[in-house]
Amino acid sequence: MASGLKKVALVAGAARGIGLAAATRFLADGWHVAMLDILGDTLRATVDALDRTEATLALEADVSDPESVQAAVEQVRRQFGRIDALVNNAGIAVFKPLLDVTLEEWQRVLAVNLTGPFLMTQAVAPIMRDQGSGAIVNITSISGLRASTLRVAYGTSKAGLAHLTRQQAAELGEYGIRVNAVAPGPVDTAMAKAVHTPAIRADYHDHIPLNRYGLERELANAICFLCGDQAEYITGQVLAVDGGFDAAGVGLPTLRGERRNE
Repeated sequence: MASGLKKVALVAGAARGIGLAAATRFLADGWHVAMLDILGDTLRATVDALDRTEATLALEADVSDPESVQAAVEQVRRQFGRIDALVNNAGIAVFKPLLDVTLEEWQRVLAVNLTGPFLMTQAVAPIMRDQGSGAIVNITSISGLRASTLRVAYGTSKAGLAHLTRQQAAELGEYGIRVNAVAPGPVDTAMAKAVHTPAIRADYHDHIPLNRYGLERELANAICFLCGDQAEYITGQVLAVDGGFDAAGVGLPTLRGERRNE
């Protein structure tokens, strides 16, 4: 890349939460950022609040719609001339018992969480191929690495995304494109605050070795690392950013209770 030419990141699901944190971190690192979300009004308000007109682009699009995706990616190419990083963060969840999930809910979750990253990568990868380099980070979830209740569609979609990450890495590496995934554990996002009751939060704290929820900026740090030059020989990996949640098994709450009673 020519000296002085700004790198460009395309972040899907960027209106709030982890996507916004990643976009903000890219901007702080001197990148230009195209921010895509289906929540158009929220996205535009977010981009306006960033007050970085020359470095940002707001794109209202549904990642599960091929035409919408292609149009958005083409707009990024016209605006900035290149795409160096793609962050597939757009996602939805349905929290219901397995027997209560409707076919429509199942299909919509898989369409956004799994088909979305497939379509986004298909649209962006040719641009990266022609550049000779690029980095893609898919946002999976700890729910895709270990099963839990009320997450049959969400967890399955994220498990599929973890394998899609490896498949993309295997096939796109020859073009200089790296593909990795970040699997967040419990994070203090608006979604978590809305659906995690105090009892659920206490359960998570009991089972996380670091004994707290993650912060959006901590996820952004991992995402931007994987998109940057310091990760130039890392591809096909799923990095759990979860305070040790996936590493821990049964017994941690009991052990902590015994220590408190010593």
